[in-house]
Amino acid sequence: MDFKIPDQVKEVVASIDKFIEQEVDPVKKQYQQQLTNDRYFYDENGLYAKETMDAIRKVRKKSAEAGFFHMFADPELGGSGDEFGPLNMVLIHELLYRKHGQDLLTQHIFPIGLFTDGLTPVLKGLKPEVKADILPGVQSGDTWLCFGLSEPDAGSDIWNLKTRAVKDGDHWVLNGTKQWISYAPYSDYAMIFAITDPEMVRQKSGGITCFLVPLDGVTCVSDSAIPLLGNLGGDTGIISLEDARVHEKYIIGDVHQAYKTALDGINLGRLSVAANCVGTAQWALDKAIEYANERKTFGVTIGKHQTIQTMIADCALEIYAAQNMVLHCAWKVENQNKSPVKELSMVKAHATEMTQSVLDKCMQIHGGMGLTNELGLEHVWRWAREQRIPDGTTEMQKRTIAKELLKGGTSFL
Repeated sequence: MDFKIPDQVKEVVASIDKFIEQEVDPVKKQYQQQLTNDRYFYDENGLYAKETMDAIRKVRKKSAEAGFFHMFADPELGGSGDEFGPLNMVLIHELLYRKHGQDLLTQHIFPIGLFTDGLTPVLKGLKPEVKADILPGVQSGDTWLCFGLSEPDAGSDIWNLKTRAVKDGDHWVLNGTKQWISYAPYSDYAMIFAITDPEMVRQKSGGITCFLVPLDGVTCVSDSAIPLLGNLGGDTGIISLEDARVHEKYIIGDVHQAYKTALDGINLGRLSVAANCVGTAQWALDKAIEYANERKTFGVTIGKHQTIQTMIADCALEIYAAQNMVLHCAWKVENQNKSPVKELSMVKAHATEMTQSVLDKCMQIHGGMGLTNELGLEHVWRWAREQRIPDGTTEMQKRTIAKELLKGGTSFL
């Protein structure tokens, strides 16, 4: 592995920084009240306020026009993924988040998580005629998608799904409920995973199919958000399906074989989340170091106190370990023919746990200032706490790691 940041990555990051300065910052200034105050950020139902959505949509569209929005997507879907492999992807994400932290609009330069929205790899399973109809809107940033897998009683355990799809001529009729679905309240289409062969599911040999379902507000509905971690609203929601008729041409991938479809999207998502965590932790540590060199107690800057030095060193140790894990895993994804299952679980588990640990220490170094909204640390701490659960909890990742090890996959090279 060559750990030198490629010139191509440096150029892209410089271009994104320029894009943020010229295109994103004016939007932030225009919608400053909505973007800096929860009371205006959400409406009375806990959904993004109209002005908040306007700001996000403007950035998405501008990013798509500039070529950033789908720069990591598969060329088959109209992206530039052949130019930016997994290694470059994680480097760009890390560098971007280190400089800009958890700025909401900056996050929307790229699709959230790489698999829940935008030109997700899942869409490669669409029929050609559906691709021709759907993809232009997704490419432009106008069409929003969500990943409808989780349910009230089925998160990591995909075999416990309750949503059913029953064939009726050339249509399938879907009934069920999806929960904890990122961006469900704001999406135009949902990628819904439903049981189509109960017997195959019982045998854990398949029987789950993925459908592209329009959120029509009648048979497929998501009109509320779930408030999370002290926020007045949220971006996750519930999807209710009641006799939703979906033509068979809207099946994504093969009938009964959606488990692999789900993993194709989630794997890239775990890498991008881990890279975001590494960059965000570095952003927080940079703030803590700056503060430690300025803030004085007992006649000296707090950075001269051994306790503060230990906390700063601990943060650096955790970040360095996570950073190298993410880079090595991205290298394996890029250079091996098979998915490094245990390594993807390792980086997701370690990077998300690391980020909250680092954020907690950085808040502590700031003392009372760390608890205020002014510096953004408390907001990012909440984001970091959230990352330990979606896309497979830390505990589920450890279960996957152990299973791979027990099967004999004990090499880490």
